[in-house]
Amino acid sequence: MLARPALRLLRPPSRPSLFHVASPRQSIFLLPIDPSAPTAVHAVPNLDVARLWDSAPASKRPAKAGTTRIFYATPGADASNITALISLGENFVAKPESEKRELVRKAVGSAVKQVKALGDGVDEQDVLVDAAADPHAAAVAANLALYDFSLKTEPPSRFAPSLKDPIPERLTFQPISPSEEWNRGVVYAQAQNLARTLSELPGNMMTPTLFTERIKSEFAGLPNVEITMRDEAWAAERGMRSFLSVSKGSSEPAKFLEIHYTGAAKDIHPLMFVGKGVTFDSGGISLKPAAGMKLMRGDMGGAAAVCAAALAVARLQFPINLVVLSPLTENLPGPSANKPGDIVYAMNGKSVEIDNTDAEGRLVLADALYYGSTMFKPHSIVDVATLTGAMNVALGGIFTGVFTNSDELWHALDKAGAVEHDRFWRMPLDDEYGQQIKSSNADLCNSGGRAAGSCTAALFLKAFVEGAESADTVRWAHLDIAGTMESNRGSAYMEKGLTGRPTRALIELARQSPQW
Repeated sequence: MLARPALRLLRPPSRPSLFHVASPRQSIFLLPIDPSAPTAVHAVPNLDVARLWDSAPASKRPAKAGTTRIFYATPGADASNITALISLGENFVAKPESEKRELVRKAVGSAVKQVKALGDGVDEQDVLVDAAADPHAAAVAANLALYDFSLKTEPPSRFAPSLKDPIPERLTFQPISPSEEWNRGVVYAQAQNLARTLSELPGNMMTPTLFTERIKSEFAGLPNVEITMRDEAWAAERGMRSFLSVSKGSSEPAKFLEIHYTGAAKDIHPLMFVGKGVTFDSGGISLKPAAGMKLMRGDMGGAAAVCAAALAVARLQFPINLVVLSPLTENLPGPSANKPGDIVYAMNGKSVEIDNTDAEGRLVLADALYYGSTMFKPHSIVDVATLTGAMNVALGGIFTGVFTNSDELWHALDKAGAVEHDRFWRMPLDDEYGQQIKSSNADLCNSGGRAAGSCTAALFLKAFVEGAESADTVRWAHLDIAGTMESNRGSAYMEKGLTGRPTRALIELARQSPQW
């Protein structure tokens, strides 16, 4: 019997300089496989994938999804290349489609993280991915897993606002077999990464003004897009007193951002996204505890997600009309800030008693929802907000809570969330909760107490969506992302931190919207 050629299983080196002897543009191959039948359809020519996988030390347990074996100088490939074989889990082909997509994401994301860990010797290298199992999911995972936010100066940060010349990505990804599905997945992931960046940047680097300027620059040069940055005088002229009451406590001026994408005939009613944009939330006079308050830089996660989703829609040129509204402000306890017991009149004329200044998100959204529902006549409205801590208690970081007046819109959201594994859970929108947000001195109270806090907040918002009493008039859904805005543990393809969710699900919802 002929002896097998020697194979070298590579473990992460203790000294990254091990790889500096390689070609400056060496290639790294990521090849997902089913360990029960290891093949790679579009893999490296002449590379025996099954033999390579079996050459590694045997394990008593089946290789779970994401198990990665890295080889250097493999037979059949250029000696300067690195080959990573990644398990998709046993019997991958027999799994349901939604499960297979997530297994691909886990496998590719895990491999990217392990390749990053090899050290700076692999920096700025080409990574060729066998994406045949699911090109879209593979592209999403590769680009999400590479993201790692930091403002440290060594090495220089790609995220520093003062950066003049862009810093190249550590790795660049290409599919071994190009496809439109891969390209679309890249756009989805880049949009979510933008939402992550907008959320992660601290409050002094992401004020309402800086947010609008950043969004305008991201859309520069894209066709069929109109961006308008409104100021406080404009909001005051339209009677947005609820929104503006929140901004009074800060020296930073509030902004109201409008994005209009026209990808269909102008007479077709638009889909509308509305995102809460509180760029830092101290709680106002009802001050939050100091511990963990820095997380409130991400209280504009709703605005970040809807604007990033709109950017992807424009880049992919979906055949729809989309309107995105983002009211932007800080919530601080300045001398002119809202006080508990204050009463303000919203744009629709309703009076609102402010029982808790830390329930500011619904005050900000109220005027935006009324303005959007009356001005643009959308067929569907989806608002996204880090609205209530109660939602984090109810659902944690797995599902985003959805309150909606429309079964049809719920099913569309559920489907989009399943495709991207950015999942939703429907919550009760019941008028009986309305007793909790009644006020003896005003039409509504902005806080209904601890019990069913997410439900009462959603019911408060419903009062400002013109026509929301009937889904036949306008379909409306409120997405409370207070639980899913942050991940404390990360995942196979996401580092821990602010997540940028539900950006990909919103993009997918927009892509499918002509069908519902």
